[in-house]
Amino acid sequence: MLRIRFGPADLARVTVAAAPDVLLETALSVRHLAAPPSGPAARRGELAAWRRAVKPGLAARAGILARLVPPAGYLPDFLYQPTARDAVTAAELAAQTPTPQLASDLNPLHTVAGASATRELAQGSTTARRSLAEDLTRYHRSSLAPLWPAVLNVAAADRALRSETLLRGGVEALLATLQPGWRWSPPDLLVPFATSHTVELCGRGLHLMPSYFASSAMLIYDPSAPTVLVRPLPVTDTATPPGDVLGALLGRTRAGVLASLATPAGTTALAERAGVSAATASEHATVLRAAGLITTVRDGSRVLHALTPLGEALLAGG
Repeated sequence: MLRIRFGPADLARVTVAAAPDVLLETALSVRHLAAPPSGPAARRGELAAWRRAVKPGLAARAGILARLVPPAGYLPDFLYQPTARDAVTAAELAAQTPTPQLASDLNPLHTVAGASATRELAQGSTTARRSLAEDLTRYHRSSLAPLWPAVLNVAAADRALRSETLLRGGVEALLATLQPGWRWSPPDLLVPFATSHTVELCGRGLHLMPSYFASSAMLIYDPSAPTVLVRPLPVTDTATPPGDVLGALLGRTRAGVLASLATPAGTTALAERAGVSAATASEHATVLRAAGLITTVRDGSRVLHALTPLGEALLAGG
C-alpha cells in the first residue's frame, strides 16, 4: 500500500494534468504490447485491433525503447517530459538529459536488460542520444499517433468529471473519488501499490497525471517539485449499436442533445437540458457516442458525457 501524506499546504496544491504525458504513454504502450495487458487498459475494446495492427515488428520499430521498458515496475525518469507539447519535442528533451541523470536512471535496468544494452546511452554518447530521439519519434509516429486522438478523448472526458467533482465537493471530494480501491483517509491518500511505503508531500503538493496505458498507480518523485501520481484512466463505454449510426443522427431531438453537451453533463442533467426523459437522453447518447461525437466516462454509479473534438467541430460548423 502506498500512503501519500498531505500537509495543510498540500491540499491547496493539488493539480490535475490536462492530458497524459506523451512520452510516458509512448513507453507504457510498449509495455502494453510486450506483456499481457492488465488493469483498465486490458478492458479497452478499441485496443484489441490496435494491438493486432502494431504488435508485429515491435522490436524493430521501438529500437532502444524496447530495452528501456521492462515488463513491469521501474521506468527511467527521463521518459517523463511534462513540458513537451508533442512527441518530437519530448524525444528531443529526453535525448538532452544530463549524463549523470542518464547514468542514474539507467542503472536499475542493467540487471533487467543487460549492461551492454544501455551502456553507451548511460555514458552520454552523442550517437546513443541521437538514436534515442530517433527511435522514440519513429515508434510514436508509426504506432501510437493513430491512437492518440482516442487517448485525448478519454482524458478530456475524465478531466471534465474530475473538474465537476472538484467544483461540487472540493479537493477532498476529488481525492475520495479518484479511483476504485483508492481511499482518502485524511491526511493520507491510500493507493494499492507493489510495495508499502509512505510519501510525505512536504508542502509541495500533488500533481495527478492520467494514463491510458498504465495498469496501476505510478509515482514520480522529485524533491524540488510536486510529487506526480500517475493514475489509470477509467474504461470508456464504446458499445456500438447496429444500424446506420450516422443516418440516425439526422434528427432535431438528437441534434439538440448534442448541442446540450457544449458543457459536459451526466445523463440526468443532459435530459433536463434537452427537455427529454433520462431514458431518451441515454439512448441518444449511445448513438452519438457510437458516431464518435461524444465520449462517456463511468466512475462507479456516476456517468459523464462530453463532446469529442469531432463533436465540437460538428457543432462549430453548424
